[in-house]
Amino acid sequence: MTQPLALVLYEKLLPGTQLVNRLHDSGYRVVTVPGVEALVSSAEKERPMLVFADLVSSRAKVSEAIAKLKQNPTTTHLPVVAFVDEKDVASQNEARSAGANLVVNESALLPHLQHFLDQALHID
Repeated sequence: MTQPLALVLYEKLLPGTQLVNRLHDSGYRVVTVPGVEALVSSAEKERPMLVFADLVSSRAKVSEAIAKLKQNPTTTHLPVVAFVDEKDVASQNEARSAGANLVVNESALLPHLQHFLDQALHID
């Protein structure tokens, strides 16, 4: 059996690198996205099980990339876990509107990662 693949988009080293390491420790293969503009093409190419996206970016609006991911017929099914500082309510709301399945506080991401994985991958 192959390891599940997680696609991770982050610009800030913390918690981005810690998330990548924790996913590796949990048995996931991880591919990091080189930039916001490559989110959809990376998802099409890599075919991950789920996507983690840091909503902070100096280059582009991550919520717009999430919306494109959710509008693309080949990637619309992918669960997206977006994370950002709890005080950034505007980014949280934009991510929800864009179609992120979960929007979580970045300080809770690592301590509760397994719960978020279970929640994101839950099939009704």
